[in-house]
Amino acid sequence: MLKKRIIPKFLIRGGRLVKGVGFHDNFREAGNPVSTAKVYDAYGVDELMFVDIDATLEKRVVTGSIIERVSEEVFMPFTVGGGLQTLDQIADLLRSGADKVSITSAAVQQPDFVRRAASRFGDQCIVVGLDYARTPDGRRRLFTHGGTVGSDLDPMDYAQRMQDSHAGEILLCSIDRDGTMSGYDLDLIHAISEKLDIPLIASSGAGTLAHCAEALEAGASAITISSMFLFSDHSPIKVRTYLSTNGFAVRSQLGSHS
Repeated sequence: MLKKRIIPKFLIRGGRLVKGVGFHDNFREAGNPVSTAKVYDAYGVDELMFVDIDATLEKRVVTGSIIERVSEEVFMPFTVGGGLQTLDQIADLLRSGADKVSITSAAVQQPDFVRRAASRFGDQCIVVGLDYARTPDGRRRLFTHGGTVGSDLDPMDYAQRMQDSHAGEILLCSIDRDGTMSGYDLDLIHAISEKLDIPLIASSGAGTLAHCAEALEAGASAITISSMFLFSDHSPIKVRTYLSTNGFAVRSQLGSHS
């Protein structure tokens, strides 16, 4: 049985770790990403995820220097996203130490980009992000450019399309639930996981230990956690213990230096 993964998600702005609500509001600074990554490494989390939230809007790629510094300090897998538009940019990040890259806006703008990236670097390196929100008519639709540009794309149909394009994993991010700590979008997690053969990473909404279990029970292969770790007393150790006690297969508690 494949073990469920716990992935702290770091949002980077100006070289600092931040967290907001709904992608845009009430940003709070949450520390230095490198030193915080070392703490999570000691906790023995499964992976880390770094997203430069301004890169696409500023028409640049995520800063490689931060990635190099993190790769020198921790030795667990980590995924990096933000502003990726070309295969050469992906190559640069992988050379800087990233194990995977997350592609969101470019996957929509360039319909063949994910397929080309997977062909060059391997499916296992490519995570496709689906940032979505409910529209006034109640439908879920994808957004790009950090949640600022809407589309008519349905996240379930799009997830299947990205699987067909050889994405290695799908990262499902609810703009409406981001930073609210109100729980994951369980209905959509269940619906998409039923259709996919590749892993689904559930993001946005973790606020309690029960929320984490619910997302995995709904079909997620992994969960990302941000606000709950940064602004509550819940640690990766608590999450891992809770999940194990409730029957989920999780990795034993070991840091990458162990």
